[in-house]
Amino acid sequence: MLPQKPSMGLYQRFYEVVRQIPPGRVATYGQVARLAGYPGYARQVGYALFRLQGEDTDIPWQRVINAGGQISYSPFRLGYDDLQKVLLQAEGIPFDSDNRVDLQCFGWDPGKA
Repeated sequence: MLPQKPSMGLYQRFYEVVRQIPPGRVATYGQVARLAGYPGYARQVGYALFRLQGEDTDIPWQRVINAGGQISYSPFRLGYDDLQKVLLQAEGIPFDSDNRVDLQCFGWDPGKA
């Protein structure tokens, strides 16, 4: 099922947080939701980022992954899952043999410069 029509104010809050994630770092959907002031809205963060696929955007959507350190694969993303991995690897973020990113090493901590 595709996401419902968004509340653009909510999505803009998510996008503001995602824009802050520096190259070479990742955040989780839940982390973005909490930092935007909407704890428990991880799925809505995913819907917001899904809307950016194919758009020319300054929002680094590829830097958001799931809490397990993986890309959340979906048949609706039409190849953007693979693109996400390529973009992250180009930023120097490695994946282990289980296609996981080490969140301890590459997770974004907004409290640190």
